Amino acid sequence: MIIKRLIRPERLRRVPPGFNWVDHRLVSQNFIGRCDHAALALYLFLVTVSDVQGLSYYSDAAIGRRLKMDLVQLAAARQQLAQADLIAYQKPLYQVLALDAPASPGPTGERAGEVQSAGEILRRLLGGAS
Repeated sequence: MIIKRLIRPERLRRVPPGFNWVDHRLVSQNFIGRCDHAALALYLFLVTVSDVQGLSYYSDAAIGRRLKMDLVQLAAARQQLAQADLIAYQKPLYQVLALDAPASPGPTGERAGEVQSAGEILRRLLGGAS
């Protein structure tokens, strides 16, 4: 077993006063494998500058300067992140999305919104009548 120890204790990382973090599920659930380096650089930038709701109004020109990307590279990175369901974008607004899977839709049809027993649900799932 590897014993962890601080290599530079004087540089112990603390939660900053600003609101930002990187969710470990980015790696553990392989979101990181869905994007190239440019897209991941953009994601890190957006996570760092976004507010408590994950929102950022940085312009394409400002992001491009900061990340040393031209507008074509930035658009491609943004598209990758959107396709990977990591961000939403409506010019000029970016939203860093939660990594949680969206809630599955509830039942539809005539029983929607009604209380159902576990037996009824299992019978329906297994193809039997309720």
